Amino acid sequence: MATSAVPAAVDALAEILRAAPGLHSVRVFDGPPTNNLPTGDLLFVCYQPGADSAVSMTQQFNSAGARTRDEDFDIGCYLESRSGGADMGVQRRQAFALLAEVENALRATDAEPEAPTLRGTVLWAHLVAADLFQTQSDGALAGLSFTVRCRARI
Repeated sequence: MATSAVPAAVDALAEILRAAPGLHSVRVFDGPPTNNLPTGDLLFVCYQPGADSAVSMTQQFNSAGARTRDEDFDIGCYLESRSGGADMGVQRRQAFALLAEVENALRATDAEPEAPTLRGTVLWAHLVAADLFQTQSDGALAGLSFTVRCRARI
């Protein structure tokens, strides 16, 4: 019996986002960034700059008898759009367009009917919160830290 659905759910989320048609030009990373990041659009699964944790989880018994448990967890993610130019509005709009693609990738479609369950690893998953960050350093950068909330039965 699994102790947690977190590892499988994070793997499935990264796979779904890498395969999402609307994110085909985005570099998707599993975990924190490496050095020397390029300009352009980047997405990090299970990482948020400055966050204390990559995933926060809780568990409780599902019902009397203690045979199954419900696990609720939040996967911290981050995306950014950066350029060499100074137009912050362009990067901000692009960051929110990318967030919309993430949200779309978590919805059930004919091509991905199991997307909301992260391919069966959880009961459900959805985007629940986001924070916008902006900076001008060697060009405009707009970033969104966002949270994918999940519930699993283990």
